[in-house]
Amino acid sequence: MNSIIYVGMDVHSSNYTLSCYTFENDQDFATVQVEPDYRNVLKYLERVQENYGGPCEFRCGYEAGCLGFTLYHQLTSHNVNCTILAPSTMPSRKGEIKTDKRDAMKIARCLAHNTYSAVHIPTKEDSDVKEYIRMRDAHKDELKHMKQRILAFCKLHDLRFAGGKNYWTQRHLGWLKSVAMDGMLREIMNEYLLTFQELTDKIERMDARIAELAAGPNYAEKVGKLSCFIGVRTHTALALIVETGDFNRFARAEQYAAFLGLVPGEHSSSTDVNRLGITKAGNTHLRRLLMESAQCYSRGQVGYKSKQLKARQYGNAPEVIAYADKANERLRRKFYKLVLKSNKKHNVAVAAVARELACFVWGMMTDRIA
Repeated sequence: MNSIIYVGMDVHSSNYTLSCYTFENDQDFATVQVEPDYRNVLKYLERVQENYGGPCEFRCGYEAGCLGFTLYHQLTSHNVNCTILAPSTMPSRKGEIKTDKRDAMKIARCLAHNTYSAVHIPTKEDSDVKEYIRMRDAHKDELKHMKQRILAFCKLHDLRFAGGKNYWTQRHLGWLKSVAMDGMLREIMNEYLLTFQELTDKIERMDARIAELAAGPNYAEKVGKLSCFIGVRTHTALALIVETGDFNRFARAEQYAAFLGLVPGEHSSSTDVNRLGITKAGNTHLRRLLMESAQCYSRGQVGYKSKQLKARQYGNAPEVIAYADKANERLRRKFYKLVLKSNKKHNVAVAAVARELACFVWGMMTDRIA
């Protein structure tokens, strides 16, 4: 029977640090640093095989990080067993010494003792769509920063809009284009507005492309179901689908909420119970999108359905709409109860709603809607 050698890889854009571990010897060995190329990893495995003196099986792994899934696909295409480890699930001690060598050894031991959770490997289509959505969101952040620069520029030069804080309306944009300024200041404002318009047009084009992708055969039905929730539109629904992948890999709704970092932390000892804020240990992008969606439950009457929501729900099965309506009513009631009766802060209530919304999303995607 082949011996199993666990290979921990601490990978960076500048170098890879590799280390082996086996249960037989219970020690690390062959720890080296190589250039960042998967071919060097393959050569390393060949040398370890030659020096080991017997048949062996390699199981490699590295932490999720800047390399994404590239190294994983490169190694698996050469029949190397590879796993990507979720850093937040690996054991750690406060104050421990951290070096590339120690990290590689730690990863190898985590692989051997199964003290980690593996990162889900998406399909190529899901991965490509995910990158497109994140590119769109990056441009949205740039637009937000550009708006802040324009408002700061106006404040710096004491240019006051008569419409108060009704910014980025047609009236406000017209004022920015026509307000009297000295020669150089007007040139600066024109450049700002040109960049603002370019980003706005680009985001509109990207949103249209996302809508086109969401209408594809692999996503249309799922996007339609998720769009039945208040605050969840095409962009958020498609992001949830492609970044989560298989919702059935989570046995319970609570596990999915934990994957998004929306569950509360705890630091208790003996009879002392200390509840913390949400862990924020998980998919940051999806957590932010769900928090934005949860904000929508802070507005409107319980049970009220807008025309836009009715339009999004149209064409779905009656049981799907009923499940979404139940969730929408419950989450609105929950927000108002937390804020008005329990005197919770707005953001605390939104986080609680986002957690339950994640659970309802899991239920919808796993057909647990009875």
